[in-house]
Amino acid sequence: MKSVSSAPGKIILFGEHFIVYGGKAILCAIDRRITVESELMDNGKIEITSSVGNALLSTSDQVSSVEPSLRPIVHLAKKILAEYNSTSGIRIGIYAEFPAGVGLGSSSACCVAAASSILGLFADQTRDRVLELALEAERTVFESTSGADTTVCTLGGAIEYHRDGYAAKLDFEPNFTLIVADSQISHSTSSVVSRVRKYKDNNPAIFSLLCTQEERLIEDALEALKNGDLRVVGQRMSQNQKYLEQIGVSNDKLNVMVDLAKSTSYGAKITGAGDGGCIIALVDQSNIESTMKVLCESGHQCFGVKVDMLGLQHKLELT
Repeated sequence: MKSVSSAPGKIILFGEHFIVYGGKAILCAIDRRITVESELMDNGKIEITSSVGNALLSTSDQVSSVEPSLRPIVHLAKKILAEYNSTSGIRIGIYAEFPAGVGLGSSSACCVAAASSILGLFADQTRDRVLELALEAERTVFESTSGADTTVCTLGGAIEYHRDGYAAKLDFEPNFTLIVADSQISHSTSSVVSRVRKYKDNNPAIFSLLCTQEERLIEDALEALKNGDLRVVGQRMSQNQKYLEQIGVSNDKLNVMVDLAKSTSYGAKITGAGDGGCIIALVDQSNIESTMKVLCESGHQCFGVKVDMLGLQHKLELT
């Protein structure tokens, strides 16, 4: 028997970095997925194949014996096998429809899909249980993760997320597409987070004001999303980008990409940690072609995504 689960990637529409200091964020699941297939083996081994690396180890080996990107998956395999007193080995295949390390939630989507896939070999599952396992696994690598990414990858749709773990799924019909453009600049999330903390410590009054302004901006954006007002949503995205530039998480290349996208879209900004990764631009049928054209003709790799409303999906297959 093979257990197959998939989870969507994500983008952050509003609130990255500010959420760390008590704010909130708006995130959307996107219609690009990571699929994880698991099946039990009789060799006592954990075997992982993926586009970012492979691993073969004994179920008794330490999680730290594999490269960091695969540690959450090994953690899940060991934990769930032990929970069900299984002496089996397990083979895990990971297949992605979008690249890793560009701010689209590949790690979170992988943790959610893997938690569901491995758990599905032994028991029925709830989304709450999968989310709990996925967040624990992700924290083996990213200790201070807020849980926002794993939550939206599990639930799908768009969510309002608070630092304390409160999440509310937004009730609206998405009438837009997001164009994702990759800067092809690698970045370190922990390094960028440290930089923001330093900015906050050196500029407490300014940072406090920015947090207040971000909170008001998000309230406006929530109302505009519910009303389907893309003009206002786009304006708030572009304003959010200005705040992110001020705290030092953008760079010259990202700024140029954002300005290009803004020339034809409703609004644009970086998404995720920044200092590399991707930007997003808000469009609909009226301006999707012109925005794709201006970015592609400038040499940027880009693609369109829609909001994924399904979230985590799981099935069992007979082998």
